[in-house]
Parts: sequence; structure tokens; C-alpha cells
Amino acid sequence: IGDVNASFSSGKEIKHLTGSLLAVAFLTSFGSSMLYGYNLAVVNSPAMYIKDFYNKTVVSRNGTGLSEETLTLMYSLTVSVFAIGGLLGSLIVGMLVTQFGRKGTIVKTTVLVFIAGSLMGFSRICGSPEMVIFGRFITGLHSGISLSVVPMYLGEIAPKNLRGFLGLVPSIFIGTGVFAAQILGLHELLGKEEHWPLCLSVVVVPTFIQLMLLPWFPESPRYLLIEKHNVHATITALKWYRAKCNIQAEIEEMQEEQRSLLSVETMSVWRLLLDDSVRWQVLSVVVINIGMQLSGIDAIWFYTNDIFEKAGIPKPEIQYTTAGTGIIEIIAGLIGCFTIEKLGRRPLMIGGFTMMGICSAGITLALILQTNLSFMRYISVCCVVGIIAGFCIGPAGVPFLITAELFKQSHRPAAYIVGGSLNWLSNFTVGFVFPFLQMSAGSYCYLVFSSVCFSVAVYVYAVIPETKNKTFLEISRMFSKKEAIPETQCLTHVDHMKLKKMNGYGGLDHTSLEFDSSSSVP
Repeated sequence: IGDVNASFSSGKEIKHLTGSLLAVAFLTSFGSSMLYGYNLAVVNSPAMYIKDFYNKTVVSRNGTGLSEETLTLMYSLTVSVFAIGGLLGSLIVGMLVTQFGRKGTIVKTTVLVFIAGSLMGFSRICGSPEMVIFGRFITGLHSGISLSVVPMYLGEIAPKNLRGFLGLVPSIFIGTGVFAAQILGLHELLGKEEHWPLCLSVVVVPTFIQLMLLPWFPESPRYLLIEKHNVHATITALKWYRAKCNIQAEIEEMQEEQRSLLSVETMSVWRLLLDDSVRWQVLSVVVINIGMQLSGIDAIWFYTNDIFEKAGIPKPEIQYTTAGTGIIEIIAGLIGCFTIEKLGRRPLMIGGFTMMGICSAGITLALILQTNLSFMRYISVCCVVGIIAGFCIGPAGVPFLITAELFKQSHRPAAYIVGGSLNWLSNFTVGFVFPFLQMSAGSYCYLVFSSVCFSVAVYVYAVIPETKNKTFLEISRMFSKKEAIPETQCLTHVDHMKLKKMNGYGGLDHTSLEFDSSSSVP
């Protein structure tokens, strides 16, 4: 290892290695995270044409058309089935990353995108709404897997001082994907009736680029060492991914974690939920992942055009207003990405959720008053922009990063299953229920999202510690609880140990008991 460290003195190698790390972040996010953002928003622009296609197909089959309620139900299913696929993908991600590795899972699951793109692309020619719905389900399945694997992979290949930056790169590409869907959905491009199948199936392009290039890069060093016990492959991977650092110290840190897991098997979801030592981490993952989706961001993305129409924006201007929000998403994502290592995780999440809560309440107020005050329609548009900006600054990417940071290697796959499944279940709930909630509650439906945002912000402030610039073991120890020492044992050995400090949650640190090495403690 000492010889390997000596090889990092070349400026050329430093440039190459830094480029490799950024290239992997780009490829994984471009071919996976951007697809998630694209699929969230792509059904928004051609909604009218898709509904018309469904109705005409049913007329040709049965001789009668669909009622407005049935058509709304079918379209809601088309939107929300994406989340059902995502839920299934998040449930199998633990098995996949253990068997194939982080990079291997990303590469092998690209086949799902090509299947989905073919189904949706040929659905109009075949006259089959079922192909659209099933294609949406498969893209959701791929997104459910990749949305967990990509931040896990980037979190494990990144040095601790860049983990936050790389962890938020996917959120930038999610915003880019939404923006791409909005631009391609313009009437001047693919927003015409005859082009909507192409608009849905264009997702195969970035996936093809990812499939051609990503296999040339190495697997996660932590996976190679801790789970595969391959020291040589680990050193080779670190030579790709490190610019200038003591890789001996980094490997020793991985080996320390490996030793702590010698008697611990890869944790199942059930065992994770029953493990008292990680109850705060699990609860935190549950809260931030549910809050991320119930914040209302999916309602904004899925039904932006409907929201702007109800806000009184003229129909010809709606598509351009919607596309303009995509630029805000990218800018906000860049702000979050370049400030997370300076500000930390907590400020971005607290500030983002608080901003979303204020703007959600603002939409309700603006929609109520716009009948008497015409300028309030512009306030509602500003509130939509504020919700999107607040989300992309922090809540869009930090929950996935936090899920990786709060757990050791043995617990991490199960934690992503828990967080991912709840995330997608909440996504489905919002996508399916929002149209009916909007019809029944009207403008007041956004107050539900507002209360969720404020509640999550308070939880993050009160419970989740700052994880910036800390190793995975250090973060785990911040949450850990020492088992209570029996009172008789405490009295017997009171002279041989002393209490150093308490962690922030009422338990002892792993390092909080110091023993006198000169004493013999049975």
C-alpha cells in the first residue's frame, strides 16, 4: 500500500483520477437519475393526447367511450403505476447489490429501460393502452432500483470530504430530466399528437450511453474489500477514484469497519427493524423518505399544467411557464450541490422543507384570493417555483445521501429497501390520490403538503445530527447506544473505568468507556 501511495505524486495522474470520479458521477446520474426525473414529468405535456388515445381505443374495441371519471382513473393509473414499479424495484435492490455489486446492478438493469422504451414507443401503432401502462411500470422498476443504487455507489466511492457533493449530483440530473421532459414536450418539438409515443420512449438514449461507458469503470472499493475481501481490486479501484489522499489510511478505515462486521451478516429488513441499536437511524430514514414524497413535489411535477390552468395562466402560455420551472430546478440543484460541503446536510434539508411548506400554504392563499385579486395568479406561479427550488436545494438528494451515511456496510442495503419502498409508496399515493384530493378539497389540498413539510423540518432539526466530513463508522457511533452495564458490575469495576461522554441521544459512545490497561478486568 505504501508503494501505491507513492504513485499519487504525478499531476497527470491526479487529473486523471479526479476525472474518473466525476465521470462515474456523471454517467450513473445521466443514465439513471435523469431518467427518473424525465419519467416523473414526461406524462404531463402529452396528457391530453394520451387520454384521447385511451378513449379512441376503447371506442374501437367496445363501441362506447369512457366516462370522465373512468378516463381520469386510467390516466391516474398511468401516472402512478410508475411508482408501483419503483416500489417493487426498491424491494429487490438489497438482493441485487449484494449479488452483483453496486456498479454491476446499474449496468445489468439497463435492459429494463430498453424493454420499456419499446413498449411505449410502439403502443400507438399497436393500439394498446396496456403497453403504455406496462412500459411505465417497467421504467418505474428501473428507477426504483437505480434511485437506491446510484447514491449508494457514489457514497461508497467518494472520499468523505466530497461525499455530500457527489451525493447531490443525482439530484441535479433529476432536475435536468424534468427539464428535458418539459422541453421535448413543447408543441414545437415532440408535443404533437403523433409524436407522444416517441416522447415517452426517448429514455433509451441516455441509458445506451451509460451502458457503453460505465462498464469500463471499477466497482465500489468498499464493496470489493468489505463484502468480497479483495484487497488487490480495492487498491486498483482507489487508484482510479482518488486524486490525493492516504489510501493506506482509507483502507485501514475500511478494514476497521470490516472487523466490526466479522460476526454480523448482511442485515435483512426484518432484523433491521428489530435492531434497537439503529432505531433512530431507521426512524430518520422513514421520516425523511416519506416526507420527501408527501411534501407535494410529485403533485407539482405530475400535474403542473393543471395547476397553472387553475391558477388562470392562459393555455398557450402554460407549456412555456412549465418549461421555465425546469431551469429553476437545475439552478437550485447546483446551489445545493456546491454548498452542501460548506453548509452541511441539516441546513439544506431544514431550509428546503421549510421553504416548501411556506410556498404550499402560499398556493392555497393565492388560489383562494385570485378571484378577487387578479395578480394572485402570479403569486401562485411563484409559489410553485418556490416549492420546486426548495425541493431541489436539499430534499431532492439529501435523503438518499443520508440513508447511505447513517448505516454500516452490513445494514445499508436493508436501509435502502426500507427508505426506497416508503419513498415509492408515498410517490404512488400522491400520484394516484392528488387528482381526487384536488377535486374534493380544492385549493385547501396544498395545506396537507404544507403541514408535512413543516413537520419533517422540525424532526430534522430535533433529531438528525450533522454528518458532514465524518466516516461511516463515526456517524454510526454518533447514533449508537451502549448496553446498560449491570449495577453490580459497575460497583465492582468502578476503579477500572471512567465515563467520558454521552452521545446526543442519551446513549453511550462506543469510545465512552476507557479501561485502565494496567488492571486485570475479568
